[in-house]
Amino acid sequence: MLIIPLMMQAQKDFQAVPSAMKTCVIRLQPGQDLKRSLDDYVTANHIEAACILTCVGSLQKAVIRYANQPDAVTLERKFEIVSLTGTLAESGSHVHISLSDEQGKTIGGHLKEGSEVYTTAEIVLGILTDVEFKRVEDPLTGYKELWIAPK
Repeated sequence: MLIIPLMMQAQKDFQAVPSAMKTCVIRLQPGQDLKRSLDDYVTANHIEAACILTCVGSLQKAVIRYANQPDAVTLERKFEIVSLTGTLAESGSHVHISLSDEQGKTIGGHLKEGSEVYTTAEIVLGILTDVEFKRVEDPLTGYKELWIAPK
């Protein structure tokens, strides 16, 4: 597997690793925890690298951590899932969600455990077969960030 370093305008390296992909479709039922269900599926199937391709559905309870905030908020009302995106792996996941309320107002942030499906969550995952994701402490950010390794 070839790792292709590319240069950004600011002269910072970033990783680009090609991979084949297979897909899988998941449907969650009312009351299921969206984040926990995704993490449980990845763990049960020993998935080393995946991404969320699309999701439609609804939540009756959303637990979200907004940008640059230390704690999550819990919102208990009906929401449409208008976007779900992220990277998933047994080594850790990073998932963002956008939701709209009955007025069409949209909010979003980091998806946290405790977010409950209202009617359905129809999710398509892309499972990357030639790479694995790791979460590695990044000295530039101070957070565990994505590291892509070829298999």
